Amino acid sequence: MSHASTIDAAEIDKFQAMAAEWWDPNGKFKPLHMLNPCRLDYITAQIAAEFGRDLNAPRPFDGLRLLDIGCGGGLLSEPMARLGATVVGADAAERNIPVAQVHAREQGLDIDYRHTTAEALAAEGEVFDAVLNMEVVEHVADPLAYLTACHDLLKPGGLMVCSTINRNPKSFAMAIVGAEVVMRWLPRGTHDWNKFITPDELYDLLRRAALDPVDRKGFVFNPLFWSWSLSDRDLSVNYVTTSLRPESRTEP
Repeated sequence: MSHASTIDAAEIDKFQAMAAEWWDPNGKFKPLHMLNPCRLDYITAQIAAEFGRDLNAPRPFDGLRLLDIGCGGGLLSEPMARLGATVVGADAAERNIPVAQVHAREQGLDIDYRHTTAEALAAEGEVFDAVLNMEVVEHVADPLAYLTACHDLLKPGGLMVCSTINRNPKSFAMAIVGAEVVMRWLPRGTHDWNKFITPDELYDLLRRAALDPVDRKGFVFNPLFWSWSLSDRDLSVNYVTTSLRPESRTEP
């Protein structure tokens, strides 16, 4: 299957400009640093359950090949490598890659970082047990084509974790007005509310990409405790899904 690029050049330029700040917990990526423990709890639980791994083991993800698409500076790639996974971190923003490479070397981690896209990796025949697709789908030009490329990157029985932002008045108030204007966590214009995706829309896109959605949860920010938590019910702003590539099925 051929894959045309779904890269949105304007979106990439935004993240190029912020690349050097990836590992500053009080910089432009402060929201991700705050969210990261909650994201990791969800991701590791889903992978462990699907592949029968014990998270109390020293390297529970040994033998699993994992792709972190839109890896940025490596905030997820590094903990996945520490858990034993063989990690490829890919990002379309070229400046992110040397930042991630230098930090991984400083931590003594062997991570294969590449300036590339999901479509290019799929065209090269790369396959993975798990794909982390976090806060990317709302930035691409063609979400269905992008998710189809992610499907092709999974081995049969493979798992994808995909997070994004809901599209409703609350998400506009929180993710754009709150994060970009009031708190100034992110530069203005980082997100385009019109590109946000509702959970039902994402489930439909995943199914059209021949994936089986099996779980979804909300990431909920508590301003009193300044912390994030998982919710079974509140998917009103940030949320995350897990889907599987079927072991065998007649796929479109």
